Amino acid sequence: MSENHHPSARAVQLIGRGAALCLILLALAYGIGGSMIEYAFSSDPLGPRVFPVALAIVLGLLCIWYIASPGSAEGFPSGALLVRVLSVPVLLIVSVALFEPAGFAISIFVLTFGAALIFGAPPVKAFIGAVGHAALWWFVFSYLLEVYLPVGALFG
Repeated sequence: MSENHHPSARAVQLIGRGAALCLILLALAYGIGGSMIEYAFSSDPLGPRVFPVALAIVLGLLCIWYIASPGSAEGFPSGALLVRVLSVPVLLIVSVALFEPAGFAISIFVLTFGAALIFGAPPVKAFIGAVGHAALWWFVFSYLLEVYLPVGALFG
């Protein structure tokens, strides 16, 4: 006989606050990693650091806001759902770690392909979407915004 267990409102708030604390750590790591991107200052005064650092700041502020006044949240996941939930930050860390050695396009491809698989996309569609996504953002940053994107140490 199994009984559905619904966590109390206090437990749900603690779960939400715990998730927000984990995201703050992710924002810190992302911001620090983004601030360490090297580039030639003469090419662009803002450079490629601005985007990841700005995202990290916004994420950190939103997490602080959520910690101060948590809303409702689901109970803590278990089983296959827990594996999927934990796969997302691992995928982000892998993608960031690939940024310098493999370059922007490969890093974005891995992130998009992995996320698509985690959320249940068929592998062929995930691959096509990841190639398109990486190409789109390469075009936007390199050609429209004229931001230098690293090709990676493996490729040159």
